[in-house]
Amino acid sequence: QVQLVESGGGLVQAGGSLRLSCAASGRAFYSMGWFRQAPGKEREYVAAIKWSSGRTNYANSVMGRFTISRDDAKNTVYLQMNSLKSDDAAVYYCAASSKLPALSSTFFIAPAHYDYWGQGTQVAVSS
Repeated sequence: QVQLVESGGGLVQAGGSLRLSCAASGRAFYSMGWFRQAPGKEREYVAAIKWSSGRTNYANSVMGRFTISRDDAKNTVYLQMNSLKSDDAAVYYCAASSKLPALSSTFFIAPAHYDYWGQGTQVAVSS
């Protein structure tokens, strides 16, 4: 049974930092990603990492502030979020994909490409 369990959300002041974790179990994945969804908005791509190579990709809105990483031994993916802004407030979801892209350089940024999802963790940013 595949499980993705997120943790690390909470309330932080604008300019502060949080680290989200996503512990995966049940099978191996080609790539993992983080998405977020604010009230009344569509689910938005944040970042992704290819498990074997460690190559990463980011949405423009978080480039330079967020870092996605993985720990092979713990089968866990992290999202380090720095310089948080009010626009970053959302429920953050971890997702895993077993799909292989046609080009190895391609990253999946659409939610439909991900097979498994975590339950979400709330991130709130106070000004």
